[in-house]
Amino acid sequence: MLKTRAKYYLGQVVRHRKHPFRGVVFDVDPQFNNTEEWYQAIPEEIRPSKDQPYYHLLAENDQSYYVAYVSEQNLIADYSGVPVKHPDLEDFFGPFTDGYYPLEVAMN
Repeated sequence: MLKTRAKYYLGQVVRHRKHPFRGVVFDVDPQFNNTEEWYQAIPEEIRPSKDQPYYHLLAENDQSYYVAYVSEQNLIADYSGVPVKHPDLEDFFGPFTDGYYPLEVAMN
């Protein structure tokens, strides 16, 4: 069954359930919308369902900044109050305020 509502919103800070990174949501796909090659590269025993929201994140870990594509089941909200330092944040969002980044550009 296709889930019709995303749990997380644009500008929200989230972190991965299993891997040591966090990021800011900048786009959401209502269901998987990446390549089959990307999907098949995930080990079958941990491969998430395609029928759930997938989030595009401006992500960071201790070594780098990057863009991540993560299923909803693998994310949790980050309520630490610590800003993300990804260098591309200012292209989409205003300053970190009250635990999230307000959207500063028009999105479709």
